[in-house]
Amino acid sequence: MIHAFSFDGTNIVLDVNSNAVHEVDEPTLQIIKNYEAESETELINQYGPVYGITTVKDIIQEIRDLKDSGLLFSPEPLPDGYQPPEGETVKALCLNMAHDCNLRCRYCFASQGNFGGRRELMPAEVGRAAIDFLMNASGNRKHVEVDFFGGEPLMNRSVLVELVEYGRLRAGQAGKEIKFTLTTNVTLLDQEMQQFIGDHDLAVVLSIDGRPEVHDRMRVTASGGGSYRQVMDKIIKFTGSPNCREYIIRGTFTRYNLDFCADVMHLAEAGLNHISVEPVVAGAETEYAFKDEDIPILLEEYDKLTRYLLERYRQGRPVDFFHFNIDLEGGPCLPKRLTGCSAGSEYLAVVPGGALYPCHQFVGRKDFQVGTVFDGVVKNNMTNMFRGAHIYNKNVCRDCWAKFHCSGGCHANAYAFNGDILKPYRLGCIFARKRLECALYLKIRTRKE
Repeated sequence: MIHAFSFDGTNIVLDVNSNAVHEVDEPTLQIIKNYEAESETELINQYGPVYGITTVKDIIQEIRDLKDSGLLFSPEPLPDGYQPPEGETVKALCLNMAHDCNLRCRYCFASQGNFGGRRELMPAEVGRAAIDFLMNASGNRKHVEVDFFGGEPLMNRSVLVELVEYGRLRAGQAGKEIKFTLTTNVTLLDQEMQQFIGDHDLAVVLSIDGRPEVHDRMRVTASGGGSYRQVMDKIIKFTGSPNCREYIIRGTFTRYNLDFCADVMHLAEAGLNHISVEPVVAGAETEYAFKDEDIPILLEEYDKLTRYLLERYRQGRPVDFFHFNIDLEGGPCLPKRLTGCSAGSEYLAVVPGGALYPCHQFVGRKDFQVGTVFDGVVKNNMTNMFRGAHIYNKNVCRDCWAKFHCSGGCHANAYAFNGDILKPYRLGCIFARKRLECALYLKIRTRKE
């Protein structure tokens, strides 16, 4: 399987199964597109009068050589499908430190922080039990991860601080290394917390949507006011300090700002170099959900963003845009590319009471509770279902050229829109394919310049 396309005059061919990428001229692009559908004689007869018979024959020979080398029209890596290994271990937990939030973001999937239930904070004993569970459930894994999430996790600050200390202690006792990540709306990120983050080497995800009017329309306080100024001032101060070791800016764009490239530009020009601005996932009944007529506009915005990022690179001011990151040589191993985030098997979410869910977006769906941090995973049929949610079990993924990079998309979005984790979210597929084309183009251009 191949995917051949052009972007701003650059012709690109991705060999899907080998992950090899080729930049080609126009004659080669056209012949590759038709190589499997037509015989070599037919190709010579069709393209010989256009490009010259000698040229066409040379191109065909080059295609043969690449095919023989496994770099073009390469075979399916797992022709008999994929069977996940038994007894996979848990490598990461998302701790919902607070089912509460001091903001009331209009698009929040967690119902403005309470996940559809009562507002509550995770007690320290539940957090310690979660870390104990992780140490045991991770088996022989050396590296484990804990994500502090919410709601707003800094509303439960004292417990968060205690759990970092406890996690380091337990990891050391178990001969493991533990990484902590904090996702925050930034409003409570005071100097003391910034110092703690630096001293304990926490990675951070900082939420801001872009331009002031865009951010303030959706990310409002409990009283309905905007939060942009407060958030941006703290982000600039923190990311420019020695306390910030690893960060990413996390924003969301909606139908209200289809021109989201301007929001990425706003963040980048403010000096923020690690950015993820992602499309909202919302039901059609909401005013801010995308409609089909928005899709061409959004795809063009990704093109604009690609050109902007390339120009920044040429200026010596590169920006790391999360969805355009691609590693063609040392990227994830094949099993990881088949299963994506591993939610429900290697990754689980913990709510304040200690219940375990496949990920934070399944929290509150009682049918998806798989156990507790006290009793462990007890609903093995559920974790087995998620373990089997890989691209070879998703009909629409099998023939998709982007399958080894998007890994079938988000399970929670699939379930929310289709009632089945094996049926990917349609808009997610469209955006994933477009972003991959942009990423491939940027990879080629930045290698050459």
